[in-house]
Amino acid sequence: MKILVTNDDGINSEGLAILTRWATKLGEVWVSAPAQQQSGKSHAISIHHAFKINEVSLGLGEKHAYEVDSTPVDCVRFATLGLNENFDLVLSGINKGYNLGEDILYSGTVGALFETSLRSTKGIAFSTEYTTFAAAEQSLDGIYEFFTKYKLLEHNVIYNVNIPLQPKGILLTKQGGAYFSDCFQHLGEGMWQQNGYCVHENNHDLTLDTDATIDGYITVTPMTTQRSNVLLWKKLKSHIK
Repeated sequence: MKILVTNDDGINSEGLAILTRWATKLGEVWVSAPAQQQSGKSHAISIHHAFKINEVSLGLGEKHAYEVDSTPVDCVRFATLGLNENFDLVLSGINKGYNLGEDILYSGTVGALFETSLRSTKGIAFSTEYTTFAAAEQSLDGIYEFFTKYKLLEHNVIYNVNIPLQPKGILLTKQGGAYFSDCFQHLGEGMWQQNGYCVHENNHDLTLDTDATIDGYITVTPMTTQRSNVLLWKKLKSHIK
């Protein structure tokens, strides 16, 4: 199996190192990851200016590694479109902090996988509680066994996985609602800073990634790039000629 590893926390992050080392058990590993922190970049790409790419050695058992001075999506685009390489699986993460509910729309970790799906390539994004990677590292084997046992990657191309500190088990979930929001702080001289705070209301609905993760379960959420409101389209189609 040929595997690409990427992330949004940067090529030197602890989470990427853990994921890369683990992935070498599955096959040949390539890394294409941002040179710097790229959290919140979603599906952004750089189209109006050039950016630097260096081949580096991470010493993690990878075959090739590239440090890309751009977004996570550009990392995937470089590895696939720039190097003209095909991958069997793309792994993104492990992100320092959950990517839950509506926050996946902002996530560079997940954004990389949306780009992956445009290449019809299977992918999994991993995120965990921000204080430690210990639980995530210990859970990777079990999560992959869950995927293989239920043949999840045969049913959908990309999945979002969140790992709590003391996992009780693994649940298949759907995207929940609001998890974080921001307030704007005026720093003076025209400068403003966004400061995040949690707005999640836990109703203990274990079908949702937000509630289930906070309640201690590893959540596995199938995702798609489809943004059409298909239910509304079906409803209106018969009325609009």
